[in-house]
Amino acid sequence: MQQDKPLRIIHCFRSPVGGIFRHVRDLVIEHSKQGHQVGILCDNNTGGEYEERQIRELAPYLSLGIVRMTIQRAITPSDIGALLRSYREIKSLQPDVLHGHGAKGGAIARLIGSALRVQRYRVARLYTPHGGTLHYSRRSPVGLVALSLDRFLERLSDQLVFVCDYERRTYEEKLGIPRVPFRMVYNGISDAEFVPVPTQSDSVDFLYVGMLRDLKGPDVFIDAFAMTERALGRPLLALIAGDGPDREKYKHQIRTSGLGNRIGMLPPMPARDAFRTSNILVVPSRAEAMPYIVLEALAAGKTLIATRVGGIPEVLGQDNPALTIPGDAADLSRVMVDALTRPGWHAANMPRPDSFKARYSAATMARSIMEIYRGLTA
Repeated sequence: MQQDKPLRIIHCFRSPVGGIFRHVRDLVIEHSKQGHQVGILCDNNTGGEYEERQIRELAPYLSLGIVRMTIQRAITPSDIGALLRSYREIKSLQPDVLHGHGAKGGAIARLIGSALRVQRYRVARLYTPHGGTLHYSRRSPVGLVALSLDRFLERLSDQLVFVCDYERRTYEEKLGIPRVPFRMVYNGISDAEFVPVPTQSDSVDFLYVGMLRDLKGPDVFIDAFAMTERALGRPLLALIAGDGPDREKYKHQIRTSGLGNRIGMLPPMPARDAFRTSNILVVPSRAEAMPYIVLEALAAGKTLIATRVGGIPEVLGQDNPALTIPGDAADLSRVMVDALTRPGWHAANMPRPDSFKARYSAATMARSIMEIYRGLTA
């Protein structure tokens, strides 16, 4: 294939929310601007009005369109029907590249890509885990099945792409050293996001932005907030922005902790809109790969407090005082107190803007991914 010929690229993933969708969205926009034809295949039952609005805004860049169908989170018999429909839709689009993201997206891209290859149709098959299956433990029956399936599907891959070195190390630890080519490409954000976001006059002390589920740690944030108030001996204010399966549980936790007047809950919104409400963002996750909210907050000039999970230490530095023990509300509170009270804490612990931008820009990410696509389709 000629190196200057536009490629036909389809991204397969399950849920159009969170970091996976953000990653795909940035690749779609960057590669569409370069003249490539791009489409996506994803679930039609996940997300709310905010996510639907994002998909509508992405439509002008999707010359191959968007295919939506029911794709369950767990492994179920309905996966067979989803695979058959995906095969028909993808075959009709005649892609040069199938890029699967997350466990279900990776399975769809690699199984269908391999079925097309059997018919002598040349298509590149790529897989980016984005955490996903790698969060499982081999000690659990579900985890053993999921990890074993991922290892089997590796044989149907032309390339693995990891979004951080932590993801690569975890893959090797849980599945073994990859038997196919692999490369690490950091997530990146657009140039427009490397602009400081000013904080509004009625700002709060702390902010959480993200999915409302235990894996992301909002419950730890609420407990740590209460501890921080007690440590400082005065009331504070915080906001939680997002949606998810555990939203009602966190509302109950806030209410029963007597924090109903001091922790507010907002619906999902663009991160930069949420950043206007506070100078300090807290990312209390129990597990991550390379969360976009970390990159977005640092690019916006915010003070970041985060747990020592996934690729976050690769961004902040392994020994950064802003890193806390996952699941430990007391340790999180300790750092929240320091960030709020110690003069110069932000300047001492946040990365330099110039070096940060050079490493984590969407243009750099898209260029590296396109090099992989070109190498596989040459």
